[in-house]
Amino acid sequence: MGPARVPQPSLERMVPFPAHPVLVGVVPGQDPLVLRTAAALARAVGAARLDAAYVDTSRVVVDELPDGTVRHAPMDPDAEGGDWRAARDLLARQIGEALGEVPADEGGAAEPGGIPWRLWYLAGRPDRSLTHLARATDASVIVVGARRARSARGQIRELVEGSVSVHLAHHQHRPVLTVPTDVVDWKELPASWTH
Repeated sequence: MGPARVPQPSLERMVPFPAHPVLVGVVPGQDPLVLRTAAALARAVGAARLDAAYVDTSRVVVDELPDGTVRHAPMDPDAEGGDWRAARDLLARQIGEALGEVPADEGGAAEPGGIPWRLWYLAGRPDRSLTHLARATDASVIVVGARRARSARGQIRELVEGSVSVHLAHHQHRPVLTVPTDVVDWKELPASWTH
């Protein structure tokens, strides 16, 4: 018995945009351009809501539930990790300020012309967690921000590990929209295909 065949992207697996959520990966202090782009896309395609997901990499997944939520625990149970709920609440406020809207799960109505949104607090690997949530909520697209690694260490890490958007594009069937938040001059970096 050989390895199981991984389902491939196809027309039959496409999730229609109308009435399905748009999933956006968020991080604290993120450029509001990522959220606003995802919200504009959600409004334009008639999405049911905007699902904003934060993946706490300092916590591990204990259980993935069918609705997309996860039970999680600190990676190091002896470490002073602080209260994850306080981090979630701060992030929800930042998202609300960036969008100027009220989260759908707090019973509020979105501002006129806005879209209801929900914050999901996940754990583990960002690409894996976002894929699980997209499957569970039947999201039509995943939106992530692109960041340029500023330090040599960050550049090496991204080269070895790859970016979240690249991992998403290679490990699940939904389209991935990458929103640039920091660009460099064309002259600054040589193209990989010129070597």
